[in-house]
Amino acid sequence: MSEARRRAVPARKPKKHWALRVLGWLAALFFVGIIGAVATFFIVYQTTDIPDPNKEFATNTTTVTFADGQQALGSFYDQNRHSVPLAQIPKHVQDAVTAAEDRTFWTNPGISPSGMVRAAWNIARGEQLQGGSTITQQYVKVMYLTQERTVSRKFQELFIATKLSRSQDKSKTLEGYLNTVYFGYGAYGISAAGDAYFQQSDPRKLSVQQAAFLATVLNNPSLFDINDPRASKRIVERYRYVLDGMRQSGTITQAQQTAYSKSLPKMNMKKKSNRFKGPNGFLLDMARKELQRLGFDEDQISGGGLKVVTTFDLKAQNQMVIAGTQELPKKRNNLHVGMASVRPGTGELVAMYGGPDFLKSQLNWATRPARPGSGFKPFALAAALKDGTSVWDIFQGDSPIEIQGQELNNEFDEDYGDVTLLKATEQSINTAFYDLVDNKMENGPAKLVDAAEAAGIPKTKALEIGRNNPSTVLGPDPYASPVDMANAYATFAADGMYAPVHTIKKVTGPDGKVLWSEKSLDKQKARRIDQNVARMVNYALQDVVEKGTGEDAKELDRPVAGKTGTAGGVAAEHRKANAACDGCKDGDDTLTSWWTGYTPQLSTSVLYRAGTTGEGDLDPYSSDDAFFGGGWPLKTWLAFMDPALAGQPDMGFQDPDEDELKDSPTPTITPSETPTSTPPAPPTSTPPAPPTSTPPTDKPSTTPTGKPTGKPTRTPPGWPFPTGGTPNTPDKPGGGDQ
Repeated sequence: MSEARRRAVPARKPKKHWALRVLGWLAALFFVGIIGAVATFFIVYQTTDIPDPNKEFATNTTTVTFADGQQALGSFYDQNRHSVPLAQIPKHVQDAVTAAEDRTFWTNPGISPSGMVRAAWNIARGEQLQGGSTITQQYVKVMYLTQERTVSRKFQELFIATKLSRSQDKSKTLEGYLNTVYFGYGAYGISAAGDAYFQQSDPRKLSVQQAAFLATVLNNPSLFDINDPRASKRIVERYRYVLDGMRQSGTITQAQQTAYSKSLPKMNMKKKSNRFKGPNGFLLDMARKELQRLGFDEDQISGGGLKVVTTFDLKAQNQMVIAGTQELPKKRNNLHVGMASVRPGTGELVAMYGGPDFLKSQLNWATRPARPGSGFKPFALAAALKDGTSVWDIFQGDSPIEIQGQELNNEFDEDYGDVTLLKATEQSINTAFYDLVDNKMENGPAKLVDAAEAAGIPKTKALEIGRNNPSTVLGPDPYASPVDMANAYATFAADGMYAPVHTIKKVTGPDGKVLWSEKSLDKQKARRIDQNVARMVNYALQDVVEKGTGEDAKELDRPVAGKTGTAGGVAAEHRKANAACDGCKDGDDTLTSWWTGYTPQLSTSVLYRAGTTGEGDLDPYSSDDAFFGGGWPLKTWLAFMDPALAGQPDMGFQDPDEDELKDSPTPTITPSETPTSTPPAPPTSTPPAPPTSTPPTDKPSTTPTGKPTGKPTRTPPGWPFPTGGTPNTPDKPGGGDQ
């Protein structure tokens, strides 16, 4: 055979690169996955039945009990409902709701693909599941499913919403939604909402502005609470968003949108339920807010049939109400008391008194931040001990002291000579603490703030500004509330172990399943203050009781530690006159007065304030030189603690290391000024004798005669520069004293 006739050998095909083969397999798997997902979706879709509506939805009462789980505190069954047909709900009301919640309601398939992606992303990140983003999904969740937040429940919601959208007319779904959605204040449905906010139960009589407002709050009745001053900006922004959606849909014109956006409609709120009446209304309100922080939504809280066990002890609460309403000065008009008691080591809020009647005023004086005054000195003590300072180190006790070119004073310009840190704590000597924090400690104010936050004082903007404020040691700004102070001092009582303060012990669903327990807070408990530092603080604060500004606490007849605190400044009623005389009244008034005292079993803080906003002058309520914390606040504290601890063992505090109690022969910190006389050396086991001059007596007067004519001039001890106060405190606070 000739060469020409031979068949040519075909050329060998080159192999594909391995990367191309991998991409091919991945593409194949991707398409198989899509096909599988689509097939699964249609199988599940076909087998999903729309269940019967939740017939018990309207009667699922959430009950709240005291800590024993038996005694009723109250309930959140506030449901006010009256269904109306869609024909009686005008178009502008319907449009307002769809503009707020689901602008594609009339055209979407009942679910939101973007909402599904967002939910999947949150699941993948381990975050809390979000609610349905369409009106159909929200309606399905309320009427056909349970309120539990699980992956399976979320997928049920998606499939039922899709099927309902295909099988039921959209108008029917919107009608059901408008008659079941929660608008806050116990109002379920548009009719009840109109009645609650405007006392207008007929939707046909709601104006465009009223409809837009109701559509605004239904998104999150707690976040857009009209009675919460902090929510005002959010409400206006959301309200304008709703109006813009109504304009886009053609419901209103551009001119109407502009006119309506200028202000919210005038409210005509219906009277609140009596279940919040009295001092216990503050407990219910606080429990409700904590449930919201824990992730329970309004539907669950008001209509989910929950059983909520709080941390409040019935006996202790009753005793606190008696103390807060009866153990007061005779002059009580516009006088406010806030009290809180925390169990050390657990963070349980055992009792709280926020005011006499929640229905008359929602200002909770137990949770409202105030100037802690010298109540902040124990945190300075803790910071100094951590920094290596001894309680036997010597500091300047005479007044004034110069700090960064400014002269700062003791209360009434009292002189004490050179004093130990123990004596400075016992007698609450301002200049010694200025010397400690601002002269002897590097970055002293910042270390003080660290210690306060470690103990449990919340991190706030005002407190963070205090890192650069020389007068932070005297608590010149609203850093803490009685609840905060009680919990922070409880950290000392628990040998430095911090526990988050809370009001909820356990939440169970209608089926008895535990939905949340305080055990989940255990991971937040930690030793934030060194054990020996905490014990030294307890040792020093027991001296405050034994022979210092809190001597009357000895009447409890058991080991007690504590600290007085008052903050001076210019009261609201004197600020105009003070401005006219160029600050001549700076520091003349007592704005807050505290006693925070504790045993190993209970830490309780009592705060007195005056005036409509709590910025009035306390001094006219006492015949003493000033309204000191060792007076009425301590007396009110005793009226609670004595019966609250009755029958409990007389537990003492653990002693600090022996070496810490011994006097150092050579002080590690020298006095800031040359001492005029050598202070007596303290014995090995006992603190040094008190100075010859003593502070004004803090005993309360049962028959106040008003502000005495011969009241000494009170030189303001606080830093004279602005200290970052809240909008409610426009003056420059004078800081703390005794």
